[in-house]
Amino acid sequence: MQYNSIDLFSGCGGLTLGLGQSGINSVLAIDNWSDALETLGGNLPSVETRLLDLGGAHAVNFGKSYRGVDFVVGGPPCQGFSISGKRNPLDPRNRLYEGFLKVVKDAKPRMFLMENVPNLASMEGGQLLKAIISDFENLGYLVSHQIVLASEYGVPQNRRRLILVGTRERKRFEFVKHLDSLKVTAITSRDAIGDLPEDTLLDGSPYPCNPLSAFQEEIRLGSSTVNNHEITNHAEKTISTIHLVPDGGNYKDLPEHLRDTRRVNIAWTRINSSKPSMTIDTGHRHHFHYSYDRVPTVRESARLQSFPDTFIFRGSKTSQYKQVGNAVPPLLANAIGCALISFLEKP
Repeated sequence: MQYNSIDLFSGCGGLTLGLGQSGINSVLAIDNWSDALETLGGNLPSVETRLLDLGGAHAVNFGKSYRGVDFVVGGPPCQGFSISGKRNPLDPRNRLYEGFLKVVKDAKPRMFLMENVPNLASMEGGQLLKAIISDFENLGYLVSHQIVLASEYGVPQNRRRLILVGTRERKRFEFVKHLDSLKVTAITSRDAIGDLPEDTLLDGSPYPCNPLSAFQEEIRLGSSTVNNHEITNHAEKTISTIHLVPDGGNYKDLPEHLRDTRRVNIAWTRINSSKPSMTIDTGHRHHFHYSYDRVPTVRESARLQSFPDTFIFRGSKTSQYKQVGNAVPPLLANAIGCALISFLEKP
């Protein structure tokens, strides 16, 4: 059976791609960032894209044109309540989910999926999450939520996300029954990116070696070349400092006089080659390759997010890093999509 979705706040398409792999076809992807939509459209040409601010008045009647769609999915921008931000309860971005809510109200999908940062669950003592759930329950949905760890679903990254699932069916979605059963063995960072070289590869260059892991074989399927693997040229002081940090280490491994050269507790952190990566950011240059004295390239970051090598990022390098860092890992989205379909198809 074919299931259709509307993807809101789509970004470059990590959720769109992963859900599509599970059997949920996106009929429309909406975002207010043209770079991200250019990437999504270039990689998923069958998906209609629309540049639109869902926090504005344009969203009020939008969903009526898609009434009865199976799913409305997406993740409203999370900077307002991200643990890395100011966490200001009055930040207007905290209420951008209302654009999502308006579309759900008008489209009346069988189910909705909303993902966000785990910190949302504790904001205002949990009252913000309760208010969001209450809004959807008032529309007739039974709502379940759980914090999931991407590395438990094949993503080589310890990325935690809060997932909300609402259903109009007469039963509540059970994460333990439908999603937790899909857990797999964790993939290490080395398994994910160990075949990519220290230096820049021009877009379209052939792979420098054969796959070194099963994950690399899978992630290369359909691709014969490497793209988005342009390294960042750091200052000599940065290179000499990170050179002192071992695989999996951090600023605590530096001499005392160098520890405070960056006043952020995540600074000077190397990825651990024998574990899934820490959460990929949007290009803040605090996390470094486990072996090379540089930050990961866009392609390495995309691998750690589980994007296949066939997925090519558009825009400036800065924009590409932001697109990758903001995305839902496709393999996590795939697992969630399979769980949603399982819920609908099993009595």
